[in-house]
Amino acid sequence: AVQLVESGGGSVHFGSSLTLSCKASGNTFAGHNVGWYRQYPGDECDLVASIERNGRTYVRYDVEGRFTISQDNAKNAVYLQIDGLKNTDTAVYYCAAWDQDLPGRRLCRQGWGDWGQGTQVTVST
Repeated sequence: AVQLVESGGGSVHFGSSLTLSCKASGNTFAGHNVGWYRQYPGDECDLVASIERNGRTYVRYDVEGRFTISQDNAKNAVYLQIDGLKNTDTAVYYCAAWDQDLPGRRLCRQGWGDWGQGTQVTVST
């Protein structure tokens, strides 16, 4: 299992940028697909960006151009940069690592993959 800790969330202004961090401990990301999920209140988790084991990246179509995922193997970290923050970006963001394909939409933290505790992003005008 991979222990994950997210950070970087908070209250931010509309149009600004922030970078979320996901750091692994206990194990590295090697052999895992790593993704960032967004959860609106009472909803399932939607995959917004991921890095596959082969290094290929994915960004959800409706945030493409604003969300960027990157990885620093030396730091055992995966990052999600969000530019041009919108009100619709207000959500809890989770980092997940799994040795299987990451689902696009699924219940959060329900017996699959390794998860962090989540970080809240709140966008205000």
